[in-house]
Amino acid sequence: MAKYREVAISEFFEKNKHLLGFDNPVKALLTVVKEGVDNALDACEEANILPNIFVRIKNLGEDIYEIIIEDNGPGIEKKYVKEVFGRLLFGSKFKSLGEEGIQSRGQQGIGISASILYAQLTTGEPAEIESKVKDGLHYSCKLYIDTTRNTPIIEDEKILESTKKHGTKIVLKLRGSYRKNKGVEDYIKYTSIANPHAEIIYIDPEGKKHIFKRAIDKLPKKPKSIAPHPHGIELGTLIKMLARTKSKNLYNFLRNDFSKVGDSAAREILFSHYSKLAKLKPTTKPTEVTKTQAEKLLRAMQTAKLQRPPTDCLSPIGEENIIKGLSKEYKANFVTACTRPVAVYRAIPFQVEVGLLYSEELPEDNTINLIRYANKVPMIYQQSECAIYKAVVATQWRRYGLNQSKGSLPIGPIVLTVHIASVWVPFISEGKQAIANYPEIIREIKLALLDVGRKLKRYISAQQRRYAKEKRVKIFEKYSVEIARALADLTEEDKEKIIDLLKKIIERERL
Repeated sequence: MAKYREVAISEFFEKNKHLLGFDNPVKALLTVVKEGVDNALDACEEANILPNIFVRIKNLGEDIYEIIIEDNGPGIEKKYVKEVFGRLLFGSKFKSLGEEGIQSRGQQGIGISASILYAQLTTGEPAEIESKVKDGLHYSCKLYIDTTRNTPIIEDEKILESTKKHGTKIVLKLRGSYRKNKGVEDYIKYTSIANPHAEIIYIDPEGKKHIFKRAIDKLPKKPKSIAPHPHGIELGTLIKMLARTKSKNLYNFLRNDFSKVGDSAAREILFSHYSKLAKLKPTTKPTEVTKTQAEKLLRAMQTAKLQRPPTDCLSPIGEENIIKGLSKEYKANFVTACTRPVAVYRAIPFQVEVGLLYSEELPEDNTINLIRYANKVPMIYQQSECAIYKAVVATQWRRYGLNQSKGSLPIGPIVLTVHIASVWVPFISEGKQAIANYPEIIREIKLALLDVGRKLKRYISAQQRRYAKEKRVKIFEKYSVEIARALADLTEEDKEKIIDLLKKIIERERL
């Protein structure tokens, strides 16, 4: 007879590293940097601190790299360090779809711990961690993860002398491969564009320092936490919520555990045809609801006439900041942006933003540079599988002055950014590199693309008119002497006077 045993989450990911973006050495290096920088940005913003982030990658030889990530965030108290860094699925970011949600760069709560685990598996080296909270001691330690128990092992704890006010530093040694394009350098540059309030210093393996200065001194609006909406949950989620709720009866459960369910909405659900069939009452205890009753309750919830979920829970980049972010990294001849109103998919609010920059310094004959973002984090891989890519390809860019082959990105000297903000971004996998093709999301992306496309068309048309005018003026100037001679013969006027008059006309046309 087969033997069964419980498998720890960390042990599972040890055998399935590809699920988190560690499926090859290039992606592994990028994923580690990404998780560290994402954590640093979130921590600084939550503490109302303008982020200063330092990233360094050292090549130690034989495909072993040392990654250092340091921030000026609030730091982590000593008692929480081992849990935050040493246990997968621990922390404030880990939320299931049925729980109260908030827009953040990470959703699964496994990123930085998975990075530590990957480094440990490939080099056998522990993570080196330093942290200092305001008015606290500067604490350091080395940390391993026990993969069978999903617990941290702490070694070499120290209290350091320090002038640092607050912040966190992590050092990892791991096996990887460095690539500039579609790698760390692109990720940091693109992160800087979407987060113009952050300053990031990056030193690459060759020792070259890249400084991405902040373009604004104002932190983004903090996203608000929201409860799930009845129209957006599934049966399994509802059953779990019924089992976990602190509410004593179904009426309070609906009122307290969901958004946009007031007294009248709760009564509509509980006195509906489906609830009556299930013999559910306002006084029924949630923990006593059976699976069959939960199915009827779900039907009642999803057919009830409810207000849309709240839309003030998101933190978009903003049109002005998109323009500033793009303009600080690329020389712009033309730049524009569009932030769409908040929309809803599966009763989950989301918002689409698009930025477009045209630069004569970029290659004219290459496909555009499409940069995809989810909650201000660039997605580098799986482009063709992403809803953003599919929406861009489906847009008829020829209407807006660009060449485009069927089923392909348009061609031109353009950087196009598309950002999806949501309390729950529908990624296609745990690697968080592509967004699922929900029709509502595709539609909003297309509407934003049409907006910036029309603005681009006006710019290109104006440029074409200007070039045509310049061409006419040059031709007129080239033959001005012959024209003056012919006019002098016809009118018997002085040729030099006619030449002076033609020069004035040419100068006026150039203005």
